[in-house]
Amino acid sequence: MIKKEEDHSIALHESEDNSVTRCEGCACNAKEGGCGIKRAYILAGLNCPNCSAKIEREVGEVDGVRSSNVNLIKQTLTIEIDDEVAATIDEKVEEIVHKHEPDVSVNLRSEAENRTQVGKKVENGDKKGKMDEEKLMIVRLIVGAVIYGVGLAVTHFANVPLGVALALYIVPYVILGVDVLLRAVQNIVKGRIFDENFLMSLSTVGAFVIGEYPEAVAVMLFYQIGEFFQDLAVRRSRKSISELMDIRPDKANVLRGGEVVKVSPEQVCVGEIISVRPGEKIPLDGSIVRGSSTLDTKALTGESVPRSVGEGDEALSGCINLSGALEIRVSKEYGQSTVAKIIDLVENASSQKAPAENFITGFARYYTPVVVILAALLAVLPPLCFGGQWVDWIHRGFVFLVISCPCALVISIPLTFFGGIGAASRRGVLVKGGNYLEALEKADTIVFDKTGTVTKGVFNVAEVMPANGFESSDVIRYAAMAESFSLHPIARSILGAYKGEIDEDKLSDRKELSGKGVSVCVNGKRILAGNTKLMESEKIDYVPCTKVGTKVYVAIDGIFAGCILISDELKPTSKTAIAELKMLGIKKTVMLTGDDEKIAESVANELGIDEYHAGLLPAQKVEFFDKLAKTSKKAAFVGDGINDAPVLARADIGIAMGGLGSDAAIEAADVVLMTDEPSGIGKAIKVAKATKRIVIENIVFALGVKVVFLTLGALGLAGMWLAVFGDVGVAMLAILNAMRMLKK
Repeated sequence: MIKKEEDHSIALHESEDNSVTRCEGCACNAKEGGCGIKRAYILAGLNCPNCSAKIEREVGEVDGVRSSNVNLIKQTLTIEIDDEVAATIDEKVEEIVHKHEPDVSVNLRSEAENRTQVGKKVENGDKKGKMDEEKLMIVRLIVGAVIYGVGLAVTHFANVPLGVALALYIVPYVILGVDVLLRAVQNIVKGRIFDENFLMSLSTVGAFVIGEYPEAVAVMLFYQIGEFFQDLAVRRSRKSISELMDIRPDKANVLRGGEVVKVSPEQVCVGEIISVRPGEKIPLDGSIVRGSSTLDTKALTGESVPRSVGEGDEALSGCINLSGALEIRVSKEYGQSTVAKIIDLVENASSQKAPAENFITGFARYYTPVVVILAALLAVLPPLCFGGQWVDWIHRGFVFLVISCPCALVISIPLTFFGGIGAASRRGVLVKGGNYLEALEKADTIVFDKTGTVTKGVFNVAEVMPANGFESSDVIRYAAMAESFSLHPIARSILGAYKGEIDEDKLSDRKELSGKGVSVCVNGKRILAGNTKLMESEKIDYVPCTKVGTKVYVAIDGIFAGCILISDELKPTSKTAIAELKMLGIKKTVMLTGDDEKIAESVANELGIDEYHAGLLPAQKVEFFDKLAKTSKKAAFVGDGINDAPVLARADIGIAMGGLGSDAAIEAADVVLMTDEPSGIGKAIKVAKATKRIVIENIVFALGVKVVFLTLGALGLAGMWLAVFGDVGVAMLAILNAMRMLKK
């Protein structure tokens, strides 16, 4: 029976207090049946990619199940169901899982359950059981191989009776293959015939029947060795991803009532102060209120150089405090923190399957029954129609069966994508699924936002140009007074350049003039600060500035006092990133920005961007992107702000700046760059290309060898030994090739 944990059913729409609700009248009622119910199960001990695909497919085919997804990395099954099947679905899920994997335990998981505890539950269960299973399998392989070797030696060098020879081979066969035989029988009883257990059992038992004892044992021995390495490869891949999850904090030291209290990060509220000592992980996002230190950000960004921080700086969860003690005011609860989002993104990445994975899963579903039928026809038709030797053709049929097993593809393709996602993560690039990794490899157009994406998004006063006898200090001072009540980045840059105190009591009649600038009275003087529209509307006789940058014109009592030039500095890697993208085969780079024409032109020319469009509103960015996407194979958009979220969601591949980017942009994106640097795009594309290359190598190699060996087997030119290589040998080579991605 499935172990039930509290609150395992959750509506797709929840109230603020997380209670289950039905959202009458909401948009989801447009769907058939309105809101569904989402359930998650922990499948502790699940390691087989082939079985995972079958479980996912068969659960998805159950009446009332809207969607089904198995995440092999997290060992979970997530389904969305209709209300009417909620009472019976648990038993059906358990039945389907145990039909394919009898030893896997199935437990309901609460969506509200602590993610850390779930991870530990799966991880610990996996370690405990798998260590024992691994030792037992090694012992079985060694004992079976030794007895098999003795049998080979005795039958080769001594003339033993047939019964003795049979016994010498039956013993190692049973030791090595008893679990395969049992699973095959159980599956046949349940009506599920065409799988790898059936293929191996039929071919090896058949080999015994026709007197090919050594070959029968050899097939089972090498098949089990292949299964052992498959299991090892999946756990190696899971361990690689799990190492990335080591950023998860276990405890937080909170200052409460003058004391330091150690609690779970989930129990810390926004606004509380946490203490982080040297050597500890920062458990929650916040700003530093006391202390200075250097932070190891490698787990988040992939960058090895520590970052210096002090009071007022942002501190992200998952970073390691290297030197000084810090006190941090929490700005986000744990569920919304950087570390929680990264963990969720990486863990759930395998649920978004690439087209290549879906193709192989569908291919294997029809391939296995077809080859079994072909093997049966190969064994029966020639003797019946042409008078061939029954033993010879039955032997060919069994060889055909052994060669045909699709393990190489079913195992190696998902492993390659696991490795690709892990390799990208170690470089500070979070890819939300194998489908996005494959799409990145096909991308030929990259579209950039400007501010905060290719530029730092930090405005600085580049030059002050006084006029009509005013001093530079006067221009900055009066502009700072006018902008003192604004939170706009440009206003902040002017106040930063002034650095003096502003007596707000002297300010009066503050006005923000939409689309033009600001106005304020200082000791009876009227100060204007804004763009050319403000100067023209107020009929100020000003001198237009022709330099590239954002211009703030200042007037005092109707007299033009001067111009302040403000610039947004380019990111250090922007230029090299654009050049690298072109080397990687990107045909077109485009910049879409809301900034003015001259600034956009200057930035595009300096970076070597092919095309730019300036003065765009968010909706216009989507329109321009749509036009570009129509002429592209795959178009990616790179952005960082809330206003970029619509076009990020529309893009074939949405790429967000994750370190300083807005939550909305990160949620809408398919790829997140934790370094906030455009150079991460090139890293992601390189990983995507390497992943696709290995996937193609495995598909071509596995199918090519299969076709050749199946032909040789049908012609009687391949025996069981060659068949073993055609199955187990090809699978092991494909798996080893896939595991290269874990080292990339």
